[in-house]
Amino acid sequence: MASDPVTPALRAQLRGLRVASRRTSPLRGGGQHRSRDRGAGLEFAQYRSYEPGDEPRRIDWKLYARSDRFFVREAERDSPLAVWLLVDASASMAQADEARPDRSRLDAARTLAACIAEVALRQGDRVGLLGLRDDALALVPAAGGSRQRERLLLGLQQLEARGGVPGEPRLRPVWERIAADDLVVMLGDFLDPASVSLATRLAGARREVLAIQLLTVGERDFDFEGGRRFRDPETGEELPADPRALRSEFLARFGQAQRALAARLDEAGIRHARYVLDEDPLQPLRALFADAPGAPGA
Repeated sequence: MASDPVTPALRAQLRGLRVASRRTSPLRGGGQHRSRDRGAGLEFAQYRSYEPGDEPRRIDWKLYARSDRFFVREAERDSPLAVWLLVDASASMAQADEARPDRSRLDAARTLAACIAEVALRQGDRVGLLGLRDDALALVPAAGGSRQRERLLLGLQQLEARGGVPGEPRLRPVWERIAADDLVVMLGDFLDPASVSLATRLAGARREVLAIQLLTVGERDFDFEGGRRFRDPETGEELPADPRALRSEFLARFGQAQRALAARLDEAGIRHARYVLDEDPLQPLRALFADAPGAPGA
């Protein structure tokens, strides 16, 4: 059984979130995409025969007592959305902080992706996973239901950070699987131009794209002391340096790069949030999903 990175305390805080599309679609009129669909909803629509996989709580037991047959109540509800989690599994995602070497960027991405999947599956939506690495793409096809949660957790657990961001030939499954009007959530450090290019190309091809950038505390604060050798995890190149002498220049350049990234994502219409490894994981999730249209109270 796959390990679950979503703790009970974190799961309780997910109840205030909602994953929803902000785009109008011919299949989801006005962005609310109300239709008659299997599952719980707001207004009763009709009965249908019970099918394997239906939740027992949706069986009408009074009707069963009269007819000796199982029927499920259908209701008018938002039609399912296909949510794709694209997780960067390149070598840079193995980066962790000295204060907590047991928690890497990829570990944080697993937690955030599992949280998003939990919310979307709870809504009755379909969720799929693509792990992005240049030597292979890890795929969990989009589906709904309680069993899909276990498949996604297993897929996330099996991701290993190595190699680089995949080039165009490896990305064919992305375009084959993710349909127009699907919702894409990309999780990665976005330090490789190839990952930024993929995000903007998906957005330009009518996929709604959200991005969560994962950074280490060292990248945000550059709080290193003593003589160091800085190593690029993807190229293996090393550079000896005095962190104190480099700090001001690094922070200035890194800040400039972050502003350029934000501008490029904004220009492509990609909503984005940043997560640093010492922060509350709810922070980027609330930024992207707390005020989604159609959420209670929104």
